[in-house]
Amino acid sequence: MGGTSNEREVSLVSGRNVAEALASLGTREVVPVVLDHDNLDALPADVDACYVTLHGGWGESGGVQAALDARGIPYTGPGAAACRLTMDKIATKRTLDAAGVPTAPWAVVADSAAACPRPFPCVAKPPCDGSSVGISRVPDAAAWPAALKLALETDAGYRARAGIGGTPEALVEDFIPGREMTVGVIGHEALPVIEICAPNGWYGYEEKYNSDATRYPFPEDDFLPEMQRLALAAFDACGCRGVTRVDFRVTPEGKMYVLELNTSPGMTGHSLVPKAAARVGLSFAALCDRVLEGAAHD
Repeated sequence: MGGTSNEREVSLVSGRNVAEALASLGTREVVPVVLDHDNLDALPADVDACYVTLHGGWGESGGVQAALDARGIPYTGPGAAACRLTMDKIATKRTLDAAGVPTAPWAVVADSAAACPRPFPCVAKPPCDGSSVGISRVPDAAAWPAALKLALETDAGYRARAGIGGTPEALVEDFIPGREMTVGVIGHEALPVIEICAPNGWYGYEEKYNSDATRYPFPEDDFLPEMQRLALAAFDACGCRGVTRVDFRVTPEGKMYVLELNTSPGMTGHSLVPKAAARVGLSFAALCDRVLEGAAHD
């Protein structure tokens, strides 16, 4: 848990929750490991498996996974290649488009003075960060310069922390009106669909982690089985394993678009995979145990 990304504090909460849950089962010796650097120096030598609750950065871009692969230590969640792919929203869009999984129309901008390449309203986001950090809904041309600046600066910060060269970029997507939903996948089982009802229809960082006003009902629409099928198709197209969460936007007519895949979903009190697991009778501790049982390495 921990790490160096913008999501460190959320990761610490997730990690503590998981460690306490696994310890409560009394079947394993659980050692909480807080990483302060992008390496495994803090990891004990005699580890049987690692439960990864690092969010963003090195923990979700394939770094920690590759390091654990090199040591032959099984870990939870997708492997290094899938994590690298899904952390990069631009690469993910290309992969999903090629697999026929519907995503919102999109474009890439690298010039801070560029005009918006998509019609308004749209969404500007950094390609390689999480938890809605640096994302803006752009209602009109007046809001575009600030949104583009924020996305590019966030991507520049990510590249600096990760030691990645290249020009900062922003992913610009058409804003899909309607509802936001999410599907957790464990192994190859799609959990019940959760709808995200955020204040003012915007599910940003504050609404994800700090607001009690966001509601998470379980919808009953006829299209839910198709959404679960699309979640599994996205999971497979990106080469995922273990636990992953697939986020959607749904139009008023019921047309579904995959937003992104999260290969290290949160395990906080506001997190969605635990809510979906509870819906099918999995307690938080049982969920953590099942995820850990699927630990593997490449």
